[in-house]
Amino acid sequence: MRSLVLFAAALLSLPGCASAPIAPAAAGAHAGVPGMVSAADPRAAEAGAAMLREGGSATDAAMATLLALTVIEPQSSGIGGGGFLVHRDATGAIETFDGRETAPAAATGNWFFRDGKPMAFGDAQPGGRSVGVPGNVRMMALAHAAQGRLPWRAVFAPAIALARDGFAMSPRLHASLDGGRATGALDPAARALYYGADGEPLPVGTAIRNPALAAYLAQLAERGADSFYVGPNAQAIAAKVSGSAINPAPMTPGDIASYDAKARDAVCGTYRGYRICGMGPPSSGATTVLAILKQLERFDMAALGPDSPAAWHLIAESMRLAYADRGRYLADGDFVAVPVAGLTDPAYLAARSRLIDAGHAMATAPVGTPPGAQPLAAGVHATEHGTSHFVAVDRWGDVVSLTSTIESGFGSGLMVNGYYLNNELTDFSFVAQADGRRVANRVEGGKRPRSSMAPTIVTGPDGEVRLAVGAAGGATIIAQVAKAIIGVIDWDLSAQDAIALPVLYAPGDTVYLEQGSAHGATMAAALTAMGHAVVMRPPGFKANAIEWVGGGWRGAADPRSEGGWVAE
Repeated sequence: MRSLVLFAAALLSLPGCASAPIAPAAAGAHAGVPGMVSAADPRAAEAGAAMLREGGSATDAAMATLLALTVIEPQSSGIGGGGFLVHRDATGAIETFDGRETAPAAATGNWFFRDGKPMAFGDAQPGGRSVGVPGNVRMMALAHAAQGRLPWRAVFAPAIALARDGFAMSPRLHASLDGGRATGALDPAARALYYGADGEPLPVGTAIRNPALAAYLAQLAERGADSFYVGPNAQAIAAKVSGSAINPAPMTPGDIASYDAKARDAVCGTYRGYRICGMGPPSSGATTVLAILKQLERFDMAALGPDSPAAWHLIAESMRLAYADRGRYLADGDFVAVPVAGLTDPAYLAARSRLIDAGHAMATAPVGTPPGAQPLAAGVHATEHGTSHFVAVDRWGDVVSLTSTIESGFGSGLMVNGYYLNNELTDFSFVAQADGRRVANRVEGGKRPRSSMAPTIVTGPDGEVRLAVGAAGGATIIAQVAKAIIGVIDWDLSAQDAIALPVLYAPGDTVYLEQGSAHGATMAAALTAMGHAVVMRPPGFKANAIEWVGGGWRGAADPRSEGGWVAE
């Protein structure tokens, strides 16, 4: 109960060149230093920090944060979705856990076809057809068994209290409910929670209580993860998906019972003597972030600095090349032979880098042929926006970087036991073949859709953790994470200032530049003069990080968001 007292009290005072060899980490180098949690909402960060104060691990804290976000950030993540967890212990060992959702067994390549044609994303998102089997709870159980220090039930306490006793409607949640009412208000249970009798979102500051979710979380805390996948909850998910008034689709209790989270091999590479580790397929995060960085390594980014259009031109060109390979080759490695080693091979990336002209944009960024690649085609898919990233570090020096998602805002709009179900299957390509070739990310039963989530841990040349970072925002996640790492390593910025840098996103032949950023118009004009097609886009980004500076942990949260960090 002490954690609940601390949790309630704390809510009243919340703050807003060639690569060098990597030295082996000294075990326990950060041991004894108070831990910290950074998350998209300070109340969720406090839920995690409460676990650290109880003697919990970084994994325990991350679990409590994920559960709290299920309650207070229902538009973005939660137990109705999936995620990726990257863990580094004090000895330097990296483990990654895959909790990505899976398609039901009945899913085929024409899953998102209607009248013989691919559906529009807006038609495919709401209702049952977009729902994948949720993976977060199994992922939590897998990670907790390996790294948890507190009992399973203990990490649920803050989220249960938030759902039972209520939390204040935040401006961001209110704006999401207002702009996304077609999905957010789709389910009658959701309308009753978040909207008034007039159909409008409840006012900012309204106390939101979710007794159904509080009761279900209490059951899950007592009965364990298996109870999510077998029994009444699984039957309720299958019935909701199959019986949806919009886009009903066959999902069975057997689809849910057969779900497994998986331990995966981490994908690691080096950049200027720093070791960058992240999540492998079905995530495209680590391979694409590493490609962006490694292709820039021959350029003196430090000399150019963050205000130089030439620097951002180089970043854009490297992104274009990396995203081209991502679109062709990345998918679920259990179904497709993804050439991870080839995509991250230094010699291959050095050859790709030579395509970059320091003064002028490529007409088109070509897809490469990395070692081990098979002939595949790029597909047609949408990007996710209902995502949240959080980082936890503990007193033993262990670090967790975890990204969780329900895909779009409010996912499918369907609600079970007080939580939203994801619309993750819209991250698949809507077509199975293109240019006479199979699409790597096509829909198949039991398959996991490709993801842009990029939870990352950066180790310095001394072998110690320097930065743990991740972001939300669909395919822009990769761009945000790469930019933050460049900001810290090349431009000697704090993690906070690196996250605050304007976001440039270049997934193809168009460069998207954040609107309203300092010198945005000047930067756009300079990039246009270099041959780029530039489009300004409004900000809507959300990154979180923790860095090791001066013998202690320092938190960072995107100033565009409501995020914050809380120390142990």
